[in-house]
Amino acid sequence: MQPGPLLGIAFALLAILGGNALEGGHLNAIVGGPAALIVLGGTIGAVIVQYPLSTLKAALSAAGKTFKKPTQEASGLVEEIVGYANQARRDGILALEKVAASASDPFLGKALMMAIDGADSNALRETMELSIGQHEEHGEDAAKVFEAAGGYCPTVGIIGAVLGLIHVMSNLSDIAKVGSGIAAAFVATIYGVAAANILFLPLAGRIKLQVRDEVNLRQLALVGVLAIQEGMNPKLVRERLGAFVHDPGGAKAGGAGEPARAH
Repeated sequence: MQPGPLLGIAFALLAILGGNALEGGHLNAIVGGPAALIVLGGTIGAVIVQYPLSTLKAALSAAGKTFKKPTQEASGLVEEIVGYANQARRDGILALEKVAASASDPFLGKALMMAIDGADSNALRETMELSIGQHEEHGEDAAKVFEAAGGYCPTVGIIGAVLGLIHVMSNLSDIAKVGSGIAAAFVATIYGVAAANILFLPLAGRIKLQVRDEVNLRQLALVGVLAIQEGMNPKLVRERLGAFVHDPGGAKAGGAGEPARAH
């Protein structure tokens, strides 16, 4: 579990509530079950109208993954591919058939199998680049779900505020409750703006970053397999793949031998 997202949400809420307290506000004044129901229920309903159920499930899954530590890093994948390159150089590319199925990433395993089966480099590149494009597109769709929620949320909050004002206006005979009623009406607006800017839009951004990293790893795997298919020297394979590693030093550890296994 990555603590960053939860810490960020907690820090934002504490800062808002702390500022409210310093201004003399009370927690009871901004706690409203009906307002939360209107904002969250209305937002979820609007998103369901816009997106099919399959996209919503994928978005929830993608959001859940952003709270987990990555299972694979570029430096580790480089070491694995260099191991495959050493084995292919020593025993021939057909020797990789025994280890391709146990590759740390299914994308890498599929690319290796295509190379082993004799697919030419152009066909291999086109097929795997199509797969990368589809993965990126699906990731963008997942991010757009939360971007849509972030767009709807403040508007639904305004709807909640207007409903609260309607209720206040219908009870003007009790002047003593007008002030508190107007204040309570705007709680839905606070919920809408806060949920959009503290939860939904940041989650969309995290999903985009995660998809970018996954695409980077797949491109790394594709370049590595193409280099193996060309019969490139493992040292040159490492140098070529180093461009994909954010920390170049991480890709220099280790070296020849058996391919690294999944982390």
